[in-house]
Amino acid sequence: MDVAIAVDDLVVKRGGRLVLAGVTAHLPAGSITGLVGPSGSGKTTLMRAIVGVQKIESGTVTVLGKPAGHPVLRRTVGYLTQAPSVYSDLTVRENARYFASLYPGMTKADVDKAIADVGLADAADQLVGTLSGGQRSRASLACTLLGEPRLLVLDEPTVGQDPVLREELWQRFGELAANGTTIVVSSHVMDEAGRCQRLVMIRDGAIIADDTPAAVRVATGTDDLEAAFLTLIRDPSRAGGSPGIRDTSRAPTPRAVDDRRDATEGTVA
Repeated sequence: MDVAIAVDDLVVKRGGRLVLAGVTAHLPAGSITGLVGPSGSGKTTLMRAIVGVQKIESGTVTVLGKPAGHPVLRRTVGYLTQAPSVYSDLTVRENARYFASLYPGMTKADVDKAIADVGLADAADQLVGTLSGGQRSRASLACTLLGEPRLLVLDEPTVGQDPVLREELWQRFGELAANGTTIVVSSHVMDEAGRCQRLVMIRDGAIIADDTPAAVRVATGTDDLEAAFLTLIRDPSRAGGSPGIRDTSRAPTPRAVDDRRDATEGTVA
């Protein structure tokens, strides 16, 4: 298995609080990996670390063979944040053309295709500031898709979208992965987890599962991934059913690890 992203013993603190407590995950190239977990579990922080915009306490993050944030990666990694990253006083097409200008060889046809791929062809000449929240998110996604990035990191890209568009977006993600693009997509909606080829389930800054959806179902004895997630939270001993499911029953919580470190800081051996 070719590894596109290697996260090893990653520790991240934000605002003095431990957010990721020694996270390790190796994500395969050319596939869709879902980061699944409740709000505040550490999904966005992990994604920020992958794209190289998150200060880390310790550990390493390697992306496409380079340290996360390496200048070489700027043209090969697309990052969609939860907040739309487009200009309100420009139209959808003007925004896309602006971002396309950052990539040599991009054409007007490429811009129009990216806009159509997110279902905004009819609103291409509309000011972003006049769009609905869901449409603004799609405009931002269109800009992210430009340049044919080798890695797409998408933070909850389908939030606020109607079921038809969600289906179309997931079909597009599948096409990109089939053509070799590695996709990391976060969600707290479990019905989308089954669309991923691999799942990384996170709770309280720790990974409780890292395996295929099928393996997670088998390990927990349920076809419902939401039920599987709850099973792993309530009964970590069920982790023994799959090598990719981690028994966290004896693992310290992020708060406990933080307290332990605070207690040892400044100690002279």
